[in-house]
Amino acid sequence: MINYKRFSLENGLRVLVHEDKSTPLVAMNLLYNVGSRDENPEMTGLAHLFEHLMFGGSLNIPDYDTPLQLVGGENNAFTSNDITNYYLTIPAENIETGFWLESDRMLELDFSQKNLDTQKNVVIEEFNQRFINQPYGEALLKLKPLAYKIHPYRWPTIGMDITHIESTDLKQVKSFFFSHYAPNNAILALTGNIEYELAFKLSQKWFGSIEKRKIQSRNLPVEPEQTEERIMTIEKDVPSTALYKAWHIGPRNSMDFYTLDLITDLLAGGESGRLYTKLVREKKLFSEINAYITADLDPGLIIIQGKLMKNIDIQYAEESVNLVINDLQNGNNMKDEMEKVKNKFESSTVFSNTSILNKAANLSFFELLGNPGLINTEADAYRSVTQEMVIEATRKFIIPSNCSTLNYLSTRKE
Repeated sequence: MINYKRFSLENGLRVLVHEDKSTPLVAMNLLYNVGSRDENPEMTGLAHLFEHLMFGGSLNIPDYDTPLQLVGGENNAFTSNDITNYYLTIPAENIETGFWLESDRMLELDFSQKNLDTQKNVVIEEFNQRFINQPYGEALLKLKPLAYKIHPYRWPTIGMDITHIESTDLKQVKSFFFSHYAPNNAILALTGNIEYELAFKLSQKWFGSIEKRKIQSRNLPVEPEQTEERIMTIEKDVPSTALYKAWHIGPRNSMDFYTLDLITDLLAGGESGRLYTKLVREKKLFSEINAYITADLDPGLIIIQGKLMKNIDIQYAEESVNLVINDLQNGNNMKDEMEKVKNKFESSTVFSNTSILNKAANLSFFELLGNPGLINTEADAYRSVTQEMVIEATRKFIIPSNCSTLNYLSTRKE
């Protein structure tokens, strides 16, 4: 059981504290309720750009990393469709340095043209490395807008088009910052060797004076139900042909989430998953194949992606994937497999929560979902999934009329 306490400052900052005396460290996780779904379709990639800008200096501190490293701290960040998350670990006796650094960049960044130009160049290079110069790099750039027609999930966190970042100016950057990065749009989680009283005192001292801001309202378009199969075929000079399939599912808080998560584990839970067993090991149609759930806050996707062996017909490979899914829909030979993936999920969840950094991230994310107590009940929710629930969810969601398929054909000659 992970015990925690929570409080809110007058400016709206929510704070969760879990004390763990077994470690000399404290983890600090600051979650901002802003992601790529909050961007204008004509100016995408800003949330991810801010992941970089936040390390480029703040109003009073020109260099974020050096002061933290000097007191033994480490940090990183990530951006998703839904959130931007900054986290650090630091020796407990130096935790106030973390509060100082995080509060100052929440107050205001170094909005200089030099800093903006530097970070834009970093993001542009990252875009080129991940999508343009990487085999299969643009696959999700094609699959997402095939599955989503109006919802912001149709573009990746790095942006729909790199020209959006190239044309970003200081006015747009400042507007995005002051309408999203604010105490009343953030959640702070502290775990490790820190007492509640100290956490409360330091939160008040360093964050309490930052004023609330007017947060941009979130009026996202609702993606219409997909009623017929969508297929796209592209040809690229890649090592082998690849298959990508995506099905719409509900949001992260939906009743079906844990059932669908378990389904992806049945399909692709390592080398014992059905897709690997049938299509890689036995039939030798794919060199690799995977299935995963996007776990987005708004309705997300289940995605299956795999790379074919040489000279395998993609239609035959897809039919073989569908046969594995059909077998799951019929509930064949499922009982022992379900128990195995449940045990694996439970052990990985318990092990994950031995890390103070993971506990801090989970507490802040579950607070965003509306129930930080999920950190103690997730494994139970997953374990409560029945065979009947798996069959029902598979028949409801993983069907042709709800599917978008990308055939990624290799043009490379042997």
